[in-house]
Formats: sequence, structure tokens, C-alpha cells
Amino acid sequence: MTAQALQPLLLVGAGGFARETAQAVLAAGRYRLIGFTDDNPARHGTEVDGLPVIGGTDVVGGMPDVAVILCPGSGAIRAKLAARLAAGGIGPDRFATVVHPSVHLPPSCTLGHGSVLLAGVTLTTSVTVGNHVSVMPNTVLTHDDVVADFATICGSVSLAGRVHVGAGAYLGQGALVRENLTVGAWSTLGMGAVVLTDVPEAEVWVGNPARFLRQAANPPSL
Repeated sequence: MTAQALQPLLLVGAGGFARETAQAVLAAGRYRLIGFTDDNPARHGTEVDGLPVIGGTDVVGGMPDVAVILCPGSGAIRAKLAARLAAGGIGPDRFATVVHPSVHLPPSCTLGHGSVLLAGVTLTTSVTVGNHVSVMPNTVLTHDDVVADFATICGSVSLAGRVHVGAGAYLGQGALVRENLTVGAWSTLGMGAVVLTDVPEAEVWVGNPARFLRQAANPPSL
């Protein structure tokens, strides 16, 4: 299939994660990347890594043949954007999934719409990844893990088997989670956290072993 025949893809957001996603899109070769949107008018008409910023999020509604990925690094912001687009009639069928060609993704695993798996991610078997999930490089998700919608899993995170990551949770760089545990919705694990017990919803845990630090700031009520 020629590049021109590929479905066009637009990345909503033009920050660091959007730029990383763009590189995964180009490496995979499944879509024709046409550029970014950004809600900062000062960026409209500029370029990011050689790709145009064509306007704000509202342009998506006028481009019915274009697939979309939500690219803010924050799961809460991705959730708000998804709700905003849904209110404008943009349904799940409009969202692409992006998987870097180096990702190990067996047939027993499932990946929801709008999710992105960057280079070197490994899913071992029977892993379920929800919608609009961001998984950064070299993460390992092992058997029967479940990652709910809008979660963000930073680079080099490792989850043992049967871990459940709640909606919108943020797992910082290099975090480790023992088997059969739950990381609650909208909770945050600090960089290098070693999680040996369940983490409740909307809490921040840090350290080795990981311990409660504080309540999450303004978790969304979605």
C-alpha cells in the first residue's frame, strides 16, 4: 500500500509524548501522519519535528476521514479531551491504536482504542490494556495484567502477574509492582517505587518499599 493510500492520522497535542508517538507511527507505517493539533493558538501554523500544527482540537470534527490519537502525557487531560470529542460526536471508531514495531504483543493480549505502546514494550500473555492508555518504552506487563482506561505507564515499569492498574493511574519511571496487587484509579507511583501492597484510589506512593505520601491533587470525577 502506498503512503498516500494509508488512512491519515492526526495527533491531538504537540508535546513530548505526542512527538514520541509520532515516531512510533512513522516506524510502524500503518498510518499517514498529517500532523498535530494544539489548543495554544500561538502554535498554529508552526511545525514540530517537521510536522505541522494545523489548529486546535476542534478541527477534528471537520475531518471525518482522519483517525485520531490523544497525546497529552496526563491521563486526566486525555480523559477530558475524550469527553469533549465525544460530546462533538467523535466516537471510539475514530481513534487509532499505535504500536511500535519492536513491541511484543501476543494474540492473547488485547489493546483498546486510542492506546499507544512505544518502543521495547513487552506484553507476555493475556494482558488487557484499556482505551487511551500510554505505555512508555521498555515497560514489561506480565500474565493477566489489566490496565484500565487513561492510565499512564512510564518507561521501564515492570508489573508482575495479575496486577490491576486503575483508570487514570500514573506509574512513574522504573516502578515495580508485585503480583496480584491493585494500583487504584487516579493514583500515582513515584519513580522507582517498589509496590508490595495494594495502593488505594487517588493516592501518591513513593519509595522502596512504597509508602503513602499524600492524597492525589484534584483527581477527576469521571
